[in-house]
Amino acid sequence: MKRRDFIKVSTLLGTSAAVSPTFLLGGCSSNPLPGTGTVSATPTICDMCFWKCASHVYQEDGELWKITGNDDDLHSGGRLCTRGTGGPGAYLDPDRLKTPLMRVTVDGRQTFQPVSWDEALDYIADKMRAIAAEHGPEKMLMLNHGSGSSHFRHLLRAYGSDSRAEPAFAQCRGPRDVGFRLTVGESASSPERTDMANARCIVLIGSHIGENLHNGQVQTLAEAINRDATLITVDPRFSVPAGKSQHWLPIKPGTDLALLLSWMHVLIEEDLYDHDYVERYTVGFEQLKDHVRSYTPEWVYLETGIRPEVIRETAREMAKAAPATVVHPGRHATWYGDDTQRSRAIAMLNALLGSWNRKGGFYIPERVSLPEYPLPDYPERRYSTADAYPGKWPFASQGVTNGVIDASVGEDAFFKGWLVYGTNLPQTIPGVEQQLEAAANSLDLLVVVETMPSEMTGYADVILPECTYLERYDELRNSGERQPSLALRMPAFEPKYESKPGWWMAKQLGHRLGLDEYFPWEDFSEKLDWQLQQVGSSLEEMQKIGVKNFPRKTPLYFREGTRPRFRTPSRKIELYSRQLADKGFDPMPVYTPPDPVPEGFYRLNYGRMPAHTFGKTTNNPLLFELAPENQLWVNPLVANEWGFRSGDYVRLGSPNGVVSNRIRVRVTERIGPDSVFMAHGFGRKSRRLKLAFGVGADDSTLMSNIKIDPLMGGTGMRANFVTFVREASAGAAS
Repeated sequence: MKRRDFIKVSTLLGTSAAVSPTFLLGGCSSNPLPGTGTVSATPTICDMCFWKCASHVYQEDGELWKITGNDDDLHSGGRLCTRGTGGPGAYLDPDRLKTPLMRVTVDGRQTFQPVSWDEALDYIADKMRAIAAEHGPEKMLMLNHGSGSSHFRHLLRAYGSDSRAEPAFAQCRGPRDVGFRLTVGESASSPERTDMANARCIVLIGSHIGENLHNGQVQTLAEAINRDATLITVDPRFSVPAGKSQHWLPIKPGTDLALLLSWMHVLIEEDLYDHDYVERYTVGFEQLKDHVRSYTPEWVYLETGIRPEVIRETAREMAKAAPATVVHPGRHATWYGDDTQRSRAIAMLNALLGSWNRKGGFYIPERVSLPEYPLPDYPERRYSTADAYPGKWPFASQGVTNGVIDASVGEDAFFKGWLVYGTNLPQTIPGVEQQLEAAANSLDLLVVVETMPSEMTGYADVILPECTYLERYDELRNSGERQPSLALRMPAFEPKYESKPGWWMAKQLGHRLGLDEYFPWEDFSEKLDWQLQQVGSSLEEMQKIGVKNFPRKTPLYFREGTRPRFRTPSRKIELYSRQLADKGFDPMPVYTPPDPVPEGFYRLNYGRMPAHTFGKTTNNPLLFELAPENQLWVNPLVANEWGFRSGDYVRLGSPNGVVSNRIRVRVTERIGPDSVFMAHGFGRKSRRLKLAFGVGADDSTLMSNIKIDPLMGGTGMRANFVTFVREASAGAAS
């Protein structure tokens, strides 16, 4: 097979001069005042992050004006976050992918060449037919992120493959969802089913609400704070929520599990747990009581740095407010390799407090019972995704990204083709570049569907330009909430350039593969209209209102005194997990100290900033203007030792010799002297991203010590260390 070179998608895509974001988006003073022309509104669902807030897109005289929240939407309460209001930047970004591109060799050098849609789709379909004939359709894999991927999953299932992996599982929320399912039989849901609006005590342990701007969560947390709910924040940084808290616990990184077990120790030893709830709904309490006996606050203080009296006081605060206490499950839960057990400990602590599915704790989400469009059954499959890595990660409920990448390398690779939708693997998975290159050179086909020229596009055989969420229909949003609701995404504009919606690409490929019976609609709106009519609505109605809320059919919380059946083997909350014991794992969480910090290094902590959804938005002209680069939080003691001042630029080095781009220092006492902190998503390497290219530093390139969760394959990325690399002159940007 001919080697695939990594191609920097740069000027070969067509040049456009770098322009001021303000000028790009209509900042010229000669423009008429906004709102003085003819204004119309179109409903949509925001795609700036996974929260998917329902919105209205306003046009003035046919031009995009602004985006606002839908007042009837439970996700947003009618208000959008910073990123949501920055949606116009995604539509107007001049760096967008504009036409299909295909890898070609010119004068011995690989490059991308613009091609017609027919050329691109014919090539992909021919390759997919060949893979199915020679290896079986299951050897075609999808790696995806975002709701628009549903069109391509439907295509591949019709083709005969449901092989897929979503990086958000192994790199973000997988340990949390698996840990909660092992304990209470259900996930923590998305959006999270926390009843913070009614809570009297909220515990954030590694959950940075207010920095992640998950819209509904931020609003309900603010409501709780306004009602004087007790807020306990556990974080080595003095984060945004820490500044709103009655109790900030500046824990040593990597010791959360010790603190969680100690809180359980206090609740049990001081007889503060919910006896009736534990007796009715749990199994394994006596084993748990014995298990946590040794996790005294005095012993845990030596591990966590949290004083014994603080551990006891905060445990008592939780018990005093229970069951209206939420120990928040968090979201980005891939930390130190014991992450499923850490999430189990959070679920177990909530069970001792009696908060699961009770008012002020966790509510029971409900979705609309939306019928599937009548289509033929999908073909039976010979293989599942997990067959690519047999025997590994027995509790993984989805494909594991690192596992499928490994299974795509070599002559005997399990997977022979990839379709990558909306996920930028080089900045999502630490240290993956070499593995990606190896996989790319083993594959018969690599297709990338994207709106922007991300780093991932450089590995593709074919790049398909998807139009933005403001230019397309997608599946109805049917997320579980307090009240069942549906929301519509519809095009406010025709697709710019030669970009196309994902549903159109999937249908066109389906036609070429002889799968027309799975795509009977001429336009995707026909499918949506049929579904809506089955539940007493219509596309016409939804095009006017955007969101339709339905009455609940089930209680919002447990009916007190009843005996609900949990979706666990015992039909109860499992404090002691027989499932884990039978597979040779610890049936209850066991704390293991984190790796010590090497001499001369600092723990690398990373997270997000309110203005950006990691790397997804760093080139967005509106949001770039708000936050063009990330900063490195450095404690004053460390800064003094190295001679740094706020505003200086430094480089970071990893233990294996990788050196970062320059990053601006922020000297602050809001972080301890053993760690540094930076926001993820910067240091972009694609030159075609004219605003974001080379600005700030990329934390993922500095990560070489990845702790794999043995239960579900999650990639613990918090066990990494960095030091400073001195340069001849500091204080100037790269």
